[in-house]
Amino acid sequence: MIPSVQTGLEHFIAFPPKWIKGNRLGLLCNSASVNPKFQHAGRLIAHRFPGQLKAIFSPQHGFFNEKQDNMIESDHSEDPVLGIPSFSLYSQTRIPTHEMFDLIDTLLVDLQDVGTRVYTFASTVSYCLEVARQTGIQVVILDRPNPIGGLQVEGNCLAPDCASFVGRYPIPMRHGMTMGELALFMNSTFEIDSKLSVTPMKGWSRSMYYNDTGLPWIPPSPNLPTPVSAAVYPGQVIWEGTNVSEGRGTTQPFEIFGAPFFDALNLLEFLDKYPMTGIFLRPVAFEPTSNKWQGVLCRGFQIHVVDPNAYKPYCITLALLRALRYLYADQFKWKSPPYEYEYERLPIDLIIGDTKIRQRIESFEEIEDIEKSWQPELTAFKEKSREFYLYD
Repeated sequence: MIPSVQTGLEHFIAFPPKWIKGNRLGLLCNSASVNPKFQHAGRLIAHRFPGQLKAIFSPQHGFFNEKQDNMIESDHSEDPVLGIPSFSLYSQTRIPTHEMFDLIDTLLVDLQDVGTRVYTFASTVSYCLEVARQTGIQVVILDRPNPIGGLQVEGNCLAPDCASFVGRYPIPMRHGMTMGELALFMNSTFEIDSKLSVTPMKGWSRSMYYNDTGLPWIPPSPNLPTPVSAAVYPGQVIWEGTNVSEGRGTTQPFEIFGAPFFDALNLLEFLDKYPMTGIFLRPVAFEPTSNKWQGVLCRGFQIHVVDPNAYKPYCITLALLRALRYLYADQFKWKSPPYEYEYERLPIDLIIGDTKIRQRIESFEEIEDIEKSWQPELTAFKEKSREFYLYD
């Protein structure tokens, strides 16, 4: 299949900007930073601009996506082919040091984001923008598709007291922007004021899901193995803040979820009041090989997305969460800290992004009423974010 979308990486290689001559380049990337022929951005840039690539930077999970979970750090190393330093931005620090950026004049960013606030690549990019402003270097985003489309925007905006590495700014859980658009939005709206530009894609439209692009899917992190896992992630990531397995340690993380205390039929009956629009919940049993409930039989569901345009992953998982709190009050638990280097606040508050929403779920308020409460701030975000759209 010939891809219908040309990534920013491809366009940058084919039509390099005039200013690049003599520039010392850094590249923030991981193993998903490839062109449709599976050639890696680092090799392509080093070949296209001989001697100019001076440093590689990698986000959470490591350059090869080898680190499975949060707070598992990657070491700095040296690229074995190019012989240049490879800095981990998920190590002793999540913020690049001035010494790292002293090696470069321009930071190229080629990361496959997944359109969800808690995915930490956006936080890493925001820190890079801040340090770039301080050190006087420029940042260029080589844009890639939002795999869950650019039309649907969903969820509450992050409350300031819930800011963390899994969400620094007041944006909703599903933000509907590409990495390039989101970087422009953060840089301007939150007055980072770095020298920033975006090399846009060609052929991408906001109605596209990843399978529409024709591009190969390379997992951007270990537990998003397919575009479907990315599609359910804006909701299913919530289970990370609970004792419910989000499917880590299975072959279908985030698509599968459950716990030993689940009663699938009882749960489906309770959920009759809140329609599971756009999906089918198929009862399953599984034994995780790692992470929560390792080696213990869990019962739960696999989410089958049958209509991605109708599916609201965040609200549906909140409805599931409310049901579990009601049905299994003695067995369901919130996960205790630490979570992403936060040692006091509840992980669920950092993930949902608003302590009041967690409290309202504990009080068994209707999800429809909770959803209505965040509409004004969500509408304001939609209007503001559109100013930075690069497509359609």
